[in-house]
Amino acid sequence: MQTLIINIKELLQVRENNIDKVSGDEMAILPTLKNAFVLLENDMIKDFGTMDNCPKINADITIDASGKIVLPSWCDSHTHIVYAGNREQEFVDRINGLSYEEIANRGGGILNSAKKLNKTSEEEIYNQSKKRLEEVISQGTGAVEIKSGYGLTIEGELKMLRVIKKLAQNYPITIKSTFLGAHAFPKEYKENHSGYIDLIIDEMLPKIAEEKLADFIDAFLETGYFSVEETERIMEAGKKYGLISKIHVNQFTAINGIEACVKHDALSVDHLEIVTDEDIEALKNSKTIAVALPSCSYFISIPYTPARKILNAGLPLALASDFNPGTTPSGNMNFVVATACIKMKMTPEEAINAATINGAYAMDISKTHGSISKGKKANLIITKPLNSFYEIPYCFGSNLIESVILNGKVIT
Repeated sequence: MQTLIINIKELLQVRENNIDKVSGDEMAILPTLKNAFVLLENDMIKDFGTMDNCPKINADITIDASGKIVLPSWCDSHTHIVYAGNREQEFVDRINGLSYEEIANRGGGILNSAKKLNKTSEEEIYNQSKKRLEEVISQGTGAVEIKSGYGLTIEGELKMLRVIKKLAQNYPITIKSTFLGAHAFPKEYKENHSGYIDLIIDEMLPKIAEEKLADFIDAFLETGYFSVEETERIMEAGKKYGLISKIHVNQFTAINGIEACVKHDALSVDHLEIVTDEDIEALKNSKTIAVALPSCSYFISIPYTPARKILNAGLPLALASDFNPGTTPSGNMNFVVATACIKMKMTPEEAINAATINGAYAMDISKTHGSISKGKKANLIITKPLNSFYEIPYCFGSNLIESVILNGKVIT
């Protein structure tokens, strides 16, 4: 089936297929075509260009995008969409002055979500999670990474990963799965960290590998959670099962975690609200990409990732939503892009690059996603009529999306 989109006011992120990410000053450049067309064939991008070179064909579907912007769908490389219930009471607790640590010490936080998840059936978790997935699809996300980490038991983690697998089978969005058993220490292992890590390595990982339930492995490398040494054990164990590391690090403190992640060839280091000069040096000349989660900083009032420091060092940066019940109950990547511009002082060009081509890199799918390139997945956003693409972050509270196309088909 062929779909031809014509009279596009501006087609964003047009690139050759050999570019997997952009870094430093390159992030300020967003290649575009004005008065453009894009031709989709089945689930792939077949051709694109300016209207004076538009092919004369009888496409099955022709869409007139006069006055509208077309861009690749968002690639959200860090989410926790699969969970049970919510943590709205903790939202109120924070308003009343409790810190993240104080809430966790009262039985809230990750352990609260784990308690709910282990009491909820797999079917119910799937039904709750699919609504969130449908919402982010309608908001323009065309590829998403989803983590486990609210089970913290063998059955709980397997239950989450099976739900992620079922979502991937039932929805057209591209989904990557991450095993995050090392999200927090269960109460019974509070004084026995090595015992829980043994459980992850000796019992959880073999079952996950047997059922082929994960693409990546993650850990919450942070003071009070998993130490550098503990995280290194987990990264090494993941490698034995072909799981690439994507690590939570530097959310509240810097404890040389980034250096360890780079040493173990982590695909991404995520959060980085705190970044030292040593962290920057560790990331240089590595394949590891920094991932910022500005919605989390917004929601729990912590510092924002220092984007300018990272970009001025010539490094790449991706943006993701961190959609989760405790610290970011939203997967709206349009808000993520806007917040990066408003609070992290990224330009719209930089933010869109970070949420498309670099987001795809942070999920290891940049060969197929993240740009308008021949042969890539036909996952696109068509906006409503706009003055320019600067309106996407400027009108941060408005829904500017008219249509979402996934795998060559109009979804919304």
